[in-house]
Amino acid sequence: MSAAISIENLVHRYKDAEQVAVNDISLEINEGEIFGLLGPNGAGKTTTISILSGLLKPMQGKVTIHGFDVTLQIDESKKLIGVVPQEIALYPTLTANENLEFFGSMYGIQKAALKDKIKNYLNLFGLENTGNKRLEQFSGGMKRRLNLIASLLHDPKILILDEPTASVDVQSRNLIIEFLRDLNKKGTTILYTSHYLEEAENLCTEIAIIDDGKIIVQGSPQQIIGSQPEFDNLETVFLKLTGKKLRD
Repeated sequence: MSAAISIENLVHRYKDAEQVAVNDISLEINEGEIFGLLGPNGAGKTTTISILSGLLKPMQGKVTIHGFDVTLQIDESKKLIGVVPQEIALYPTLTANENLEFFGSMYGIQKAALKDKIKNYLNLFGLENTGNKRLEQFSGGMKRRLNLIASLLHDPKILILDEPTASVDVQSRNLIIEFLRDLNKKGTTILYTSHYLEEAENLCTEIAIIDDGKIIVQGSPQQIIGSQPEFDNLETVFLKLTGKKLRD
């Protein structure tokens, strides 16, 4: 099985920061996996995703997306990924249709094809009657679903999601998770971060737990839970490995 994402000795420190945000991380994410990158606040998850997305240049190390170096071949690698950031990356004063038309045009999708895609995705995510509503009128769950649609319009091979179900109701979370499972079955590789560890345990095929910029354990959910025989779920193992100290 070939690697969709390869990370080699990745290091990044923010300007004037005392600690390294990402500290010599190496891992491979194979095609077709749902890979969970989990950790407390400030562990290095979002920094890693920002580097994968081409938003940050690493101080050291190499990252490739299907063989394309994200630093040297940024245009090629960006075409292969869809990114759902933790913060809603949409324009609040534009309608749902206007937001999606804008992002679709950035990918160079022809207008007729884009119109069909937008209609189909709005129907799929229960937003069929909201196309002409401004985003500022949407609930949190509706914004999350539209944020996800914006990342899918160009049919990426890899979908990168940073807290995709944060602050949404149970129904929206269920719809998003079921969609991700179905998308993965069709061949899309998924890299996912979340603080909902039960969700991650049930969704992911492989997990890496990161803390203080380092990967402290990696394996399938069953392997990670099995490595700590006194515990029977991912959340209790996570707390043992990362501690109970608050990370505000």
